[in-house]
Amino acid sequence: MKQSAGVSLAPEVKVCRRISEIGREAWDACATNPAYDLNPFIRYDFLHALEETGCAVERTGWGPQHLAVEDSLGQIAAVMPLYLKSHSQGEYIFDHAWADAYERAGGRYYPKLLSAAPFTPATGARLLARPDVDEGQARAFLLGGALSLCERYEASGVNLNFLTESEWRWTGDQGLGLREGQQYHWLNRGYADFEDFLGALSSGRRKTIRRERRDALAQVEVHCLTGADLTEEHWDAFFRFYMDTGSRKWGSPYLTRAFFSRLSERMADQVLLVMARRPDGRGGGRWIAGALNLIGGDCLYGRNWGCLEDVPFLHFELCYYQAIEWAITHGLPRVEAGAQGQHKIARGYLPKPVYSAHYIADPRLRAPVERFLQQEREGVEREMEWLEEEYSPFKA
Repeated sequence: MKQSAGVSLAPEVKVCRRISEIGREAWDACATNPAYDLNPFIRYDFLHALEETGCAVERTGWGPQHLAVEDSLGQIAAVMPLYLKSHSQGEYIFDHAWADAYERAGGRYYPKLLSAAPFTPATGARLLARPDVDEGQARAFLLGGALSLCERYEASGVNLNFLTESEWRWTGDQGLGLREGQQYHWLNRGYADFEDFLGALSSGRRKTIRRERRDALAQVEVHCLTGADLTEEHWDAFFRFYMDTGSRKWGSPYLTRAFFSRLSERMADQVLLVMARRPDGRGGGRWIAGALNLIGGDCLYGRNWGCLEDVPFLHFELCYYQAIEWAITHGLPRVEAGAQGQHKIARGYLPKPVYSAHYIADPRLRAPVERFLQQEREGVEREMEWLEEEYSPFKA
């Protein structure tokens, strides 16, 4: 991005306790910058829905502290999603060991500041600027504002999770500690259809995936729903799946039922809900499982999954194979299937790096964390190379 003639930024960085103080038009003027690939998780409607329905608010440990910078005409020119956190839940970049070590040594790790899309392990820009604004200046103002806020609140630090690689490298140049993790992403190499994708795999993997799909689809009907096809009936069923899976995995699901309705009201065209129904032989049936995806400009993002019945291979069908098929049909370059899961490799999702950056206020904690991050980066890069070399399902 290049700064247009006459566009200059005011030096003051404003702190907004609700994203509504900034407003949809002003926020999205920054968030829909073409450089950010139309990522749905940084859009106003997504972040506002989380606040409006009680998911990302002070009561749940996510106190909004969004930053905004104006231009010389008083218009919003750059924004940063930012939260004052009283815990480390719902982040998917794990710093619990740092918190435990610091508090055992007499420090106070919480509160901390976090720039992220809440409950969303998906890469996206965090330092958002209008296309006509100088990117470097906007980033510097926003990061400087976050560091000043950290000092004001006596927070333990500022964390920026799931950054773009460009932001990650820039924050490293500003002195932040750089962390690297891994996820498993599927890349569209110009496949004509799902069979064309299977043709790129080894014969053993082709046979396994065909068998898994056959066994899953023999027992259910699959419906891919987006836009006006989404109804409250679907969301009622999906919320039951979500609550059941969340309660078994981590005890306290993050999202409310109202959130899914709000998401459907405001972002239906960016939602892909893949639902499985056990047919009753009369044209109806019972919804038993579902997978929620959000549609970006160049990516299908897998988010939540849940089920009420244990059907062999149904998880793979709804979360991975249907996502691949939909991405091929709609020309999307990749699918990000969320956090963790080496089993995704066998289904065509290969390891890819994800990035975060961390400012630790106390130098007594900062130094050991930075040593750890360097060792961790080296280990992650070696592991990604090994996993792809040893377990890739693609033909040599």
